[in-house]
Amino acid sequence: MRYILVIDEGTTSTRAMLFAADGKLMSSAQEALTQYYPAPGLVEHDAAEIWTKTLACAQAMVTQAGGTDRIACIGITNQRETVVFWDRRSGEPLAPAIVWQDRRTADICAALKNAGHEDMVQAKTGLLLDPYFSGSKIGWALKNWPQLMEAGNNLAVGTIESYLVHRLTGGAHMSDATNASRTALMAIGSSGWDDGLLSLFDVPRGILPEITDCAGDMGTTLPALFGRPIKITGMAGDQQAATIGQGCLEPGQTKATFGTGAFILTQTGRRLPQSKNKLLSTIVWQLNGERNYALEGSVFVAGSLIQWLRDDLGLIGKAPETEPLARSVADNGGVYFVPALSGLGAPYWRPDARGMISGLSFSATKAHIARAALEAMAHQAHDLKTAYGADGCDWQELRIDGGMVANDWMAQDLADILDITVERPAFIETTALGAAMLAGVGAGLYDSLADAAAMRGPVEKFSPTINPAVRAARLTGWSDAVAKTLGVA
Repeated sequence: MRYILVIDEGTTSTRAMLFAADGKLMSSAQEALTQYYPAPGLVEHDAAEIWTKTLACAQAMVTQAGGTDRIACIGITNQRETVVFWDRRSGEPLAPAIVWQDRRTADICAALKNAGHEDMVQAKTGLLLDPYFSGSKIGWALKNWPQLMEAGNNLAVGTIESYLVHRLTGGAHMSDATNASRTALMAIGSSGWDDGLLSLFDVPRGILPEITDCAGDMGTTLPALFGRPIKITGMAGDQQAATIGQGCLEPGQTKATFGTGAFILTQTGRRLPQSKNKLLSTIVWQLNGERNYALEGSVFVAGSLIQWLRDDLGLIGKAPETEPLARSVADNGGVYFVPALSGLGAPYWRPDARGMISGLSFSATKAHIARAALEAMAHQAHDLKTAYGADGCDWQELRIDGGMVANDWMAQDLADILDITVERPAFIETTALGAAMLAGVGAGLYDSLADAAAMRGPVEKFSPTINPAVRAARLTGWSDAVAKTLGVA
């Protein structure tokens, strides 16, 4: 048996996972990544740490497999929008990586928006003018970190998968279409890097990677890394990979990943959607030069809220404690938690918003706060469902994944508040699974994504059980809390 090696490089950790061709997870290795917060709103990673820990995890999996002869191919999936700056000769980073959560370019984006550029940006990229996306980050770094311009022609810039491929191959500079579509530098409906967008953000074309398909020949690893070369045959940004891993291969199918943030994608096929309700259009995959698209809603804070309750407030000792806490009280006691700890994403797009807990009284306990934190996941998802409906893409069911959805209480709460069936696969690490599916197609193990979807496995379904009046009251309370957060109440 030969295995698919998946590199899943996330925001808080990096992993390598070993999949059999039927989708069974054989083994995995994981290393935590350090988050750096040099000032409020700024989030950085050490790209050297990312590479070192990613390589160590991958090497551990090759050993676990029994050597490179047992590895058929490599698939890569990654945190999107995070930008790395490195020397194309050595591969060594030249500056901190600016993470997708970073808000340092909020003023730049606001100025461009006020100057009337957002309609053009949205028409070409499917995105909005927000510091979330990579283009403004790159432009800011080129102006503020002199060592980047001093590197001259040796400067290479790209998102995480681009950096990892460069290090793995010893020099290839490429980005798959899904990651490239998140930079705000690519015209996703027609071509590649766009001169007008590059000019808007002051980004030279020569520092950027070549845009490629999501499956196919993406080069081979340096022999010294694993003992012999291994083909890289699949790449996609984490949310697109999860959409594939959830088997959302037909228009209208929708998945939600609850990880550090929460990201919901509805597949639209070959049709490039245009949102009038502040949702994003994105490339969900590109195969043989043909693009499929999705409508996306991005929530900035999901699992990171539980991490914050644990690590910074000490309210819980471990994340799973939130489920029994939520079950221990009959309701939220009037407590609402708007988790705008790094601004509010879709459909509000308010990078200036800050988190708020409202409705506190002496009768409130940590159980009410923990429950309100979990309820915020369904509340934020409902805001997005409303926007999708207004764009003509309402959800008929929701396929969920990510670390948070192991929580049965939260899965049921999503079904209750959204008033639709929620489907959870037995194997919830669908981001890595999607990368394995792409790599399997790229290596010829499967003829198509439809064939590779057999890797997904069994699912569990949650149906709505809540009293409609209780649902309505919850949503009214949430709307009031959001209004207070945004200063409009």
